[in-house]
Amino acid sequence: MSNRLNATPNDLRAFWMPFTANRQYKKEPRLFVGAKDMHYTTHDGRQVLDGTAGLWCVNAGHCRPLITEAIREQAGELDYAPAFQLGHPKAFELANRLIDIAPDNMAHVLYTNSGSESVETALKVALAYQRVKGQGSRTRLIGRERGYHGVNFGGISVGGIVSNRKMFGTLLTGVDHMPHTHLPAKNAFTKGMPEHGGDLADELERIVTLHDASTIAAVIVEPVSGSTGVLIPPKGYLQRLRELCTKHGILLIFDEVITGFGRLGAPFAAQYFDVKPDIMVTAKGLTNGVIPMGAVFVTAEIHDAFMTGPEHMIEFFHGYTYSGNPIASAAALGTLDTYRDENLLTRAAELAPYWEEKLHSLRDCPNVIDIRNLGLIGAIELKPIDGEPTKRAFNAFLNAYNDGLLIRTTGDIIALSPPLIISHAEIDELFDKLRKVLMNNI
Repeated sequence: MSNRLNATPNDLRAFWMPFTANRQYKKEPRLFVGAKDMHYTTHDGRQVLDGTAGLWCVNAGHCRPLITEAIREQAGELDYAPAFQLGHPKAFELANRLIDIAPDNMAHVLYTNSGSESVETALKVALAYQRVKGQGSRTRLIGRERGYHGVNFGGISVGGIVSNRKMFGTLLTGVDHMPHTHLPAKNAFTKGMPEHGGDLADELERIVTLHDASTIAAVIVEPVSGSTGVLIPPKGYLQRLRELCTKHGILLIFDEVITGFGRLGAPFAAQYFDVKPDIMVTAKGLTNGVIPMGAVFVTAEIHDAFMTGPEHMIEFFHGYTYSGNPIASAAALGTLDTYRDENLLTRAAELAPYWEEKLHSLRDCPNVIDIRNLGLIGAIELKPIDGEPTKRAFNAFLNAYNDGLLIRTTGDIIALSPPLIISHAEIDELFDKLRKVLMNNI
């Protein structure tokens, strides 16, 4: 075991932690110092079962050998290569491997360093595409209430989580939002896709009527909304969005940062739902969370629209210093090898029925007002404590951690998304621990 096992930093002040109650945390730190497969090791030597794949990203489990060895080899061979006007072989190999598993209308990949950057890239591609096609009036972007698309300005503009938006001014102009699809009065305790709410996609028609289709560049949605508390799309909803976008010449962007790379039992949610977007946003599971990297998929039609003019001229003025970074590319290739060798991109389909059964067995626990699931994702919505929103779920998070289980909370919702390598026995362990937490979390 690492000699850092029992080492606790003696000063926590300098690090302003992201999306964290910093004052509470620094009074009672929760530190991970090791990880392997399905478990983290804490600084005090305890094992914690990972019920969230890190942060929706460690789909293949922790410290997997093909990934760590790929990183080690690449770091000793080529540490960095410029991404502008130059390249290295693994960036091209990775792009081809990604297209091989993507929906069959996807033909090209742009690299980023995170889901937030992937969203920004997708929005810029959509706007620029409309302009190069001679439709420069199409500048409006349509998101959705309760949507999460990262934390950069474009992402929080099209996103719809209030706390992520309210501090930051007017954000991008020319953005509208469709209503979310969470209908607990009609769909509570649904197993899989809800029956009610598919008609909410028709709200896009209302927005088109208000602004005219000639002003709208793109619609962006998560196929399954993750960070807002696991909102499953109603039956027919995504198909209807696709129909309306096609009808009105609007690009459809799927934010698959969470659903990509096997979370639903198919490589991508677009394949699971049999709905083809024009642009697909990914990150997280691309490198198993090991090294920051994202990828934006586009159709040949979008890519080819830029390939005009003199050949020596840059076609699209966008990119990052670390786009297609050699070590990140190696990590992604090692991740894809692991997914392939262990059939992880489809394993969630095998686990889903057992996962669903165990998840919904918690329905009788105190203060549980809804449970929902799809693939290897689940959510348990709790009744808020009067006057203290989010506290009940946060207490559950702390108690679960102390009992050796990592869960994720958003508002008063517990979200679950374990690594795809989880076994039936570990599913049992997860829900046994969670039942204990819920029964004592009054």
